[in-house]
Amino acid sequence: MAHPVDVHVGKRVRHRRWLVGMTQQQLAEKVGIKFQQIQKYETGANRVSASRLWDIADALDVPVAFFFEGMEDAGKKAAPTAAAEAIPADLLGDKEALDLIRSYYAIPENQRRRLFELARVLSDVA
Repeated sequence: MAHPVDVHVGKRVRHRRWLVGMTQQQLAEKVGIKFQQIQKYETGANRVSASRLWDIADALDVPVAFFFEGMEDAGKKAAPTAAAEAIPADLLGDKEALDLIRSYYAIPENQRRRLFELARVLSDVA
């Protein structure tokens, strides 16, 4: 069974890769390994070495610490609120949600703020 830290790091690798619109093959080529190894890292089946994590962080343009963000909360389970129950547990694991986030940040900032306010108003009405 995979260690929870390896699973968490793998999910963060996958999320960042999706956010920047990179395929497993592209990441593997940047890091100098086979795409199957990226698959194994992303599922937590294989542990990422420190030097390989450094290379992945460089390829994805994030600090190494990015892959460990949220670890302190990973083991804690809070009572879900009504709003939280409508959100999938692994929001960043949802490709559609990531595509939406990527599209949202492609919108110019002033228009993005207006869209955000509209979404807040609509969600309050619902």
